[in-house]
Amino acid sequence: MLETVSKTDIIYPSSDGEPVAETYIHLYAILTTLEVLKQYLSGQQATVLANQFMYYSQGLPRMRVAPDVMVIFNVEPGGRDNYKIWEEKEVPQLIFEMTSPGTKNQDQEFKKTLYEQLGVKEYWLFDPKGEWITEKLKGYRLRNNVYELIEDGYSEPLQLQLKVEDQLIGFYRKDTGEKLLIPEELASALQQKETELQQKKTELQQKETELQQEKQKLSEMELMLEKYRQQFGELPE
Repeated sequence: MLETVSKTDIIYPSSDGEPVAETYIHLYAILTTLEVLKQYLSGQQATVLANQFMYYSQGLPRMRVAPDVMVIFNVEPGGRDNYKIWEEKEVPQLIFEMTSPGTKNQDQEFKKTLYEQLGVKEYWLFDPKGEWITEKLKGYRLRNNVYELIEDGYSEPLQLQLKVEDQLIGFYRKDTGEKLLIPEELASALQQKETELQQKKTELQQKETELQQEKQKLSEMELMLEKYRQQFGELPE
């Protein structure tokens, strides 16, 4: 007699043992994008996941895909071992794939069609080596359930301007033009800030020392004046 397998008994793996990316450059682009967007969306009801399985059909664990970076709004912040659309009840608003000639066909055909059907609002392809996308970055936006090429490099869900910066994607605030710093830039900015604070601290200490010296001189002068009065009386007017 065959046993009925409950949907709760189905295993949805979180890893397949495959490497995260083809090259270090692709891996660096993935991790940097992940960290920049995590920092940007901190405090919001959103999460950013990288290279984790997204299951899109309940009961069918083979129906899965692992986007390089995906951003999901209206969900609890924080990481997941994997992402099940039917549990979270939210489809990613945008997905980034760090593409290469080896993944070109899958990225341009299977994944593009799948994300389009799932209703992923924006799909971005980034070729950090410029091996098959001349401009390196290509984005698509869902219009009437069909992907259309994004001409201006602007992400509506993120409200950020995207620019190619060598082998990384640069993210800029639309209103101020301010760049979202990558971890290395954040560390450098923090170091600069600490240096500036230390310089100000040193300047304050120097001014405090000078003030103490002036107070000491004033005290010495008052003492000398008092001695003069004791010996010769008040100073002549």
